Amino acid sequence: MLAISLVNAVDFSVVDTTGDSPGGRKFRGEIGGTSYGEQTLRSATDFVWGLFQQTNPSDRRDVKMITLFMENGNGVAYNSNSGKEIHFNGGYLAGKSGDVKREFTGVVYHEVVHSWQWGGPGGLIEGIADYVRLKAGYAPSHWVGPGRGDRWDQGYDVTARFLDYCNDLRNGFVAELNKKMKNGYSDGYFVDLLGKDVNQLWREYKAKYGQ
Repeated sequence: MLAISLVNAVDFSVVDTTGDSPGGRKFRGEIGGTSYGEQTLRSATDFVWGLFQQTNPSDRRDVKMITLFMENGNGVAYNSNSGKEIHFNGGYLAGKSGDVKREFTGVVYHEVVHSWQWGGPGGLIEGIADYVRLKAGYAPSHWVGPGRGDRWDQGYDVTARFLDYCNDLRNGFVAELNKKMKNGYSDGYFVDLLGKDVNQLWREYKAKYGQ
């Protein structure tokens, strides 16, 4: 009950300006429109706080409201205004086939992470956001498999898979890493938490999957 009452301290809203575009029709018809959008913002925030172990407001960024703007824009989605806004391109939905609602939910979970995580290198930030999407059960089929990628901080799915490996070594690792990043970032955090240099961890991770 604690997490639910805490989430109620944050307001969520959805502004739909997609009009009669194909993406807008898909958003309202197949996904559930603004009500499902608000529901997803709330459930994603609840999930992120739980995974990051952010039970106290002092553990989190000071975001009082998150607004999801459904627009006819470019790309997929992005987070702006210090975590207070998520902009989602309806045209991306128009071009998707299959389970569009699941894809929408996964993207929103990723973007909501950016509202609550602490800052750091871009590749790691995006990797953590995709790690949360992975743990929430919304990883799409086109993501790389475990062990793939060129660098641990390559970002997105590559880094998400590596962080999943690290979290298996120490349950709660990603939450603890995020907490440390409140005061800036250092590769040394991997040594602090796992006792090994991040590049050594990457080599062992690759070796585990025969890469």
